[in-house]
Amino acid sequence: MSERTEKMEQIERYIAEYKGDETALMRVMQYAQNVLGCVPIDVQIKIAEGLGVTLSEVYGVATFYSQFALEPKGKYVISVCMGTACYVRGSQAVLDRICEELDIQPGKTSKDGKFTLQATRCIGACGLAPVMTINEEVHGRITADDVPGILKPYREK
Repeated sequence: MSERTEKMEQIERYIAEYKGDETALMRVMQYAQNVLGCVPIDVQIKIAEGLGVTLSEVYGVATFYSQFALEPKGKYVISVCMGTACYVRGSQAVLDRICEELDIQPGKTSKDGKFTLQATRCIGACGLAPVMTINEEVHGRITADDVPGILKPYREK
């Protein structure tokens, strides 16, 4: 039995514990997210069927709350702040350069599974604008030309 099959069975058992309980939607989705690292469409369907809610409700929650991912995230999650302070100081150029360097678009994961790129709202480091984070590491006052040097050690890991 594959690892994913085992995880799916684990999720299905958890869903069964809350069968028909519409109020358990967030709890069940969080459980699935913890087990798989994301809540893909096949899991959303199982949750909807098991809890007696519509697939659109499950999908709506999955896409509204930033804690949920629809596909697995990379080892390194890059978040580029697109809040006002960062945007006016060039975060769009930084984001564009990352897209070019890693050949991915915001919201996607690189083919090698190493990087996930997110365009986010305020990171809360406006004084360092423009800002990007790679996992928990903050990079501030950056330009598009800084991107290759910032990414290099992560590419080599």
